Amino acid sequence: MSLDRTAFFIGNQWVKPSTHKVFEIINASTGERIATVPEGVEADIDAAVAAARTAFDKSGWPQLSPAERAKVMLKFMEAMAKRGPQLAEAVSMQNGMPVSLSNMLEAQFPAGLLQYYASLADGLSLSESRPSQMGKETLVEKSAIGVVGAIVPWNFPATLAFSKIAPAMLAGCTLVIKPSPGTVLDSYLVAEAALEAGVPAGVINIVAADRAAGAHLVSHPEVDKIAFTGSTAAGRKIASVCGELLRPVTLELGGKSAAVLLEDVDLNAFLPGIPMASMLNNGQACYNATRILAPAKRYDEIVGAVAGMVSTLVIGDAMDAGTHVGPMASALHRERVEGYIAKGKTEARLVAGGGRPNGHNRGWFVEPTVFADVDNGAVIAQEEIFGPVLSIIKYQDEDEAVRIANDSIFGLGGSVWSSDSAHATDVARRVDSGTVGVNGYMPSLGSPFGGVKGSGMGSEFGPEAVNGYMRTKSIYVMG
Repeated sequence: MSLDRTAFFIGNQWVKPSTHKVFEIINASTGERIATVPEGVEADIDAAVAAARTAFDKSGWPQLSPAERAKVMLKFMEAMAKRGPQLAEAVSMQNGMPVSLSNMLEAQFPAGLLQYYASLADGLSLSESRPSQMGKETLVEKSAIGVVGAIVPWNFPATLAFSKIAPAMLAGCTLVIKPSPGTVLDSYLVAEAALEAGVPAGVINIVAADRAAGAHLVSHPEVDKIAFTGSTAAGRKIASVCGELLRPVTLELGGKSAAVLLEDVDLNAFLPGIPMASMLNNGQACYNATRILAPAKRYDEIVGAVAGMVSTLVIGDAMDAGTHVGPMASALHRERVEGYIAKGKTEARLVAGGGRPNGHNRGWFVEPTVFADVDNGAVIAQEEIFGPVLSIIKYQDEDEAVRIANDSIFGLGGSVWSSDSAHATDVARRVDSGTVGVNGYMPSLGSPFGGVKGSGMGSEFGPEAVNGYMRTKSIYVMG
């Protein structure tokens, strides 16, 4: 069966593209073309924004109560849950995520996000009365912010789309979603689920496009807010445009997080945590703790243990359930990661990996790689590699460990590992990051997720995310 697609999802219709331009979708594990999909240009973005604008202004969607919108969201949840296995397969083929992971995350988180935000509907207060210092009372009211331009990256395309879709829907917004060119097939499953669930026309519109059309979406005069997940460099450009336009923006950007191993760390607990906390999705996760900070007294022991553990990870086709580490998402991205590995060989001591795995002549594979004797000022310790590359950095005491952890332009994730979780929590409080794990790391849907410094601004997940899709208005009642 052909996976080719020929239309965009706009206003609950399959709309013919304005040009014949297409993206080729490539299987990351084999390098083979698996589909073509239309590439959106400015005219297609305009059509999607117009549909979202009409839905917001005229459909009555924003005027529904949160509970009424939640009913639609729960139907959407059911339709997405049915498509979980298809989502996992589509994502793993496109970006190389091991299917065991995509079945756990991409297949389940979209439905989970819809369910979670629907559950907040009854407690979502849209109006409250506050005492007035100058009159009778002040009514503080909340309403949907309007049309949202949601720009989604390729590494967790379904989950990161719904981290925007779900809170925006609860708030009463409408959306134009721009998937990344490399991961588009999953977005068609989202569109089909929205149709099945009866999501009103124009609430969700999807146009895959490249950077130029994405820039057009960011600056579009009929868009009220931008929600972006991606690189820090792209985020800075978007923030600049939104700042000039005085347009609200949420940015979830890059990271170079640290896993701080305290002197009493139990390596039997830390080593199994590496795949989720430091090498998730073949290293292609923004919050991965790719700097491992090890105490001097146990440095050699930790280096040997980490190198040994990483060397046992099974490299293979993303669609194989036994695969631990799949390919990079594209040939270009593999070149980027390999460039950093080459740089690392001039800056530090290679103790594991460092090349392309034997027996994988197709696809874009890179060996899980570990460097020791890394100075925190090294390029491989400061720049986001976005691949399966770890740097192990020595520290003398906990104060130095915290200083090194915070010596980064980023502040998104991180973790602290100790046999004493209360002490590890105290250390975690000192780490300058939007999120930190203690003896593990995995974001929670019910708590805010976001970064500081070069890792962005604003929050996704948790009730806090809903506020990012609403505006407030004070009505001063004087008498």
